[in-house]
Amino acid sequence: MEMGAHLYTAPDSCEGRCGEPFNEEDECHCHPGCEAEHNCCEDHERHCGPDGFSSSSGSISEQELLELSEQLYGLDHNKARPSDIALNPQHLAGPDETGDKQDRSPQPLYKYVNEELFSKPTYASFIKLLDNYQRATGREEEVTAEELREQERFLEEVMKTELMKKLFVFLQGKDRYSSEQEFLQDLNQMWFGLYSRGDGQRDSSGFEHVFSGEVKKGKVSGFHNWIRFYLLEKQGVLNYFSHNFDGPWDSYPDVLGLQFSWDGFYKEVGSAFIGCSPEFEFGLYTLCFLARPGRACHLSLGGHRLSVQTYPWTKATYGGGRRFIATAYVMSP
Repeated sequence: MEMGAHLYTAPDSCEGRCGEPFNEEDECHCHPGCEAEHNCCEDHERHCGPDGFSSSSGSISEQELLELSEQLYGLDHNKARPSDIALNPQHLAGPDETGDKQDRSPQPLYKYVNEELFSKPTYASFIKLLDNYQRATGREEEVTAEELREQERFLEEVMKTELMKKLFVFLQGKDRYSSEQEFLQDLNQMWFGLYSRGDGQRDSSGFEHVFSGEVKKGKVSGFHNWIRFYLLEKQGVLNYFSHNFDGPWDSYPDVLGLQFSWDGFYKEVGSAFIGCSPEFEFGLYTLCFLARPGRACHLSLGGHRLSVQTYPWTKATYGGGRRFIATAYVMSP
């Protein structure tokens, strides 16, 4: 099978999923007992039967996801130390309060961030990307040569980290990529490739949606990054309202589910890792998109479980059927 051809596994197919454990959240199944239970995906026999052409060597087990996510968590050397960030979460919103657009927290969320963090190469190259986007969907993104260089620079910097090298070695062992170069090129397409969320204009990319945020139909869409949040709050264009979830971690990265308004546009529940490096979030979302696109991806960080949800963009592909990232975010319970 050609390298990377089974990179994308559709949720309703067994391609690349043979032998993976039963998970009730899947819409159809590929575990060994699915035939007896009559809940296999339609193409189970074709891929996983005795003569099937998807070897299970490329599938990623639940156990592997739990182990690898713990390793990536341990390798986040650029994350914030506890003294680097002081949060002021204020009001804890109940389920009936998240949608009502009431600002129940008079103070900003961030009391203090040690901005020396932002001079680390992955942070500095990440922050340069944030001003490259038109926030409104339906507005064509003009990508300049300088912006392309900034994208390449960011990918180069994250690939220098131990965390992303570990992720690459894992994926290479699963026959997903034959070289770091191939991985880098695919990351570039998957995250920065443009597609249309609006009126046929190439107005969006996975990176823009997840990390920078967009406004669609009068609401904030995407926007799951703590650095972006902090910088906009500091500029006075983002107003923190409340939080509805605070993760169990007592150091960074932590997870918050929060409510906020960006220039008057509302986000009902914006979930975010707080205090992680850009490469941690970028790597974790990439892993989940490759291993469990369109499904919950179960991970373990510092002994605590959490899930990441990713969705592929279904209306356009690149490179012979590969999918762009539509969104990725950490799920707050």
